[in-house]
This record gives sequence, C-alpha cells and structure tokens, in this order.
Amino acid sequence: MSNLKALKRENLSSGSNNKLRAKGLVPAILYGGNNPNQNISVSLKDISTIINSDTFMSKVLEIEVDGKKEKVIPRDVSYHVVSEQPIHIDFMRIVSGKKIVLEIPVKFINHPDSPGLKRGGVLNIVRRKVELKCPAENIPDEIVVDLAGTDIGTSIKISSVKLPDNVIPTITDRDFVVATVAAPTVIKEPEKPAEGSTQEGVEGEAPAEGAEAAPKDGEGAKKDEKSKDGAGDKKPEDKKPAEKKPTDKK
Repeated sequence: MSNLKALKRENLSSGSNNKLRAKGLVPAILYGGNNPNQNISVSLKDISTIINSDTFMSKVLEIEVDGKKEKVIPRDVSYHVVSEQPIHIDFMRIVSGKKIVLEIPVKFINHPDSPGLKRGGVLNIVRRKVELKCPAENIPDEIVVDLAGTDIGTSIKISSVKLPDNVIPTITDRDFVVATVAAPTVIKEPEKPAEGSTQEGVEGEAPAEGAEAAPKDGEGAKKDEKSKDGAGDKKPEDKKPAEKKPTDKK
C-alpha cells in the first residue's frame, strides 16, 4: 500500500491553486464516509510514481493529513491539456463493510506454458479491465489469468478466473469472455508473373480489326532509311535561264 502525505487547503481560488502547482503540489479533494469533504494538496513528485500505472484508479492508498491516516481510492484525475501533468485529483474514503464498483485491470501470466501460443497462436484480449463489485477492505490490484495449458481455440471466460473472496463481476447475466487463443494469421503474397510473360497478348496473334500491326524489330528503321535514300536520289528540275530582250537601237 502506498502512503501519501497531504496538506490542507484553505484558499480555494484559482490563483491559489495555480500557486500550489507552481510549488510542485497538486490540488485534491477527499470525500466520502461520515466525515465532511476536505480540500487537500499532495506532492506531484510523490503522486507521479504511481499515477501512471494501470492499477492507479483501483489502488488503495493511505493518505495522512495532520497526523491522521485514512484509506482512500482515486476516483478521478484531471490533466493539463499541454503538459499532461495532473492538476486535480479526487480521492474517496474507503469505509469498511461497504462495497465499491471498480474496473480492475487484467494480467496474463505463463505465456510460455500455453501449447497454443507455442504453436504460433495469438492471444486475443477481449477485456483488458473487468468491472467488479468489491468489499472496501478486499480490493484486488489486478485480475490474474493463467494461460498454462491453453490451446488454439480456447476461450477464457470469467467463470474460469479465480477472484478474491466476495468479489463478483457486475455483469451477472452471462459468462463473458475475457480472452481467446486464436489461430495464427498467415498473409499470402500475390503470385508473381512468370519471366518472359506479357500482358499485351500472345506472340503471333493477329491484331484486332482496325488496328495497325506493330512493326517488327528493324522494319521501321529500314523503311525510314529507304525513304531517306529515295529522297536523296531525286534531282531538282533544271530551270531554263531567263531570255534577255534585245536592246532597242536608236
């Protein structure tokens, strides 16, 4: 169980809260039980060590205020939109004998002992968290699912998961699936065309009606050479010199 020391907050204005954050403190509120709500602040450094864990929202903490210790559980966290640092936390007091509804994270163990996973199967996680109704004095940190002996096609249902005493799922009308061991997925690549094959047609096939046959290699060049040679053999027509008119004698 993690222990946190908290300080009372008397001034609740936005300016006062911003000053606390500048000093490395996070404004918070403590509520629930028979005691009145209490405005407090906790150290950002102390809370950062546990706030990023998957179990934070279901983790029982012990907060000490003015020498008095109380068991609490986080119920809500607000974060800054840019820095993503926590700027406010709601803590609820845990009252013995009461039941609390919480989402508890699921943890899978013994992956190497699963025959299905050894043969290339895939663990398909259907629920990473399960909502449970727990006694305040018996809140589990996580739900442990043992994968030993699971083969391809196995469906792990909530009834096969061992839960702590007096802890029950909130869904009671069906035995829901937590995870399955699925068959491996194989991606088949498209076949490559054989070397030398073309998509334009079969060699020797007649061209479609109205389409000109493509010239064979060398034919086009020969025709061009002949046309050039023929053009060079032609001589320009001989032109007669212009006749001179006799000059008039005076």
